[in-house]
Amino acid sequence: MTHLRPAQPTDAGAVGAILSAFIDGTPWMPRIHTRAEDLSFAGHMIEKGWVTVAEQGGAVQAFCARNGADVHALYVSDTAQGQGIGAQLLSRMQAATDHLTLWTFQANTGAQRFYLRHGFAEAERTDGSRNDEGLPDIRYDWHKEGA
Repeated sequence: MTHLRPAQPTDAGAVGAILSAFIDGTPWMPRIHTRAEDLSFAGHMIEKGWVTVAEQGGAVQAFCARNGADVHALYVSDTAQGQGIGAQLLSRMQAATDHLTLWTFQANTGAQRFYLRHGFAEAERTDGSRNDEGLPDIRYDWHKEGA
């Protein structure tokens, strides 16, 4: 069973580890920050109140970070992928607002399929010159029906 809850400061290690594992396990993703910086970034997002974590068996398996309509992150650990946890986190964010916007890299075709399945529409493509990684990206927008 998956339990969603607001992240606590003590979750920063788990959140940072999920983020680092994605970077380390993704061949096209450059590592531009240290793992310690990933942990600090996780703590910063948690401190701002943006982060929701998904727990299974008392362990954090996934997280999302949202500030208003802006989705800053949605990551699921390798061991928990394909179980619907990302969809649960996204549904929670969609239930909380009438509009969401997010960016994903053009190389991340799995994320693109995921967001399209959940009602997002492509809004913009860039050459990556405006993101830290320098990778071409796509902005997706979602609007609640009737809003």
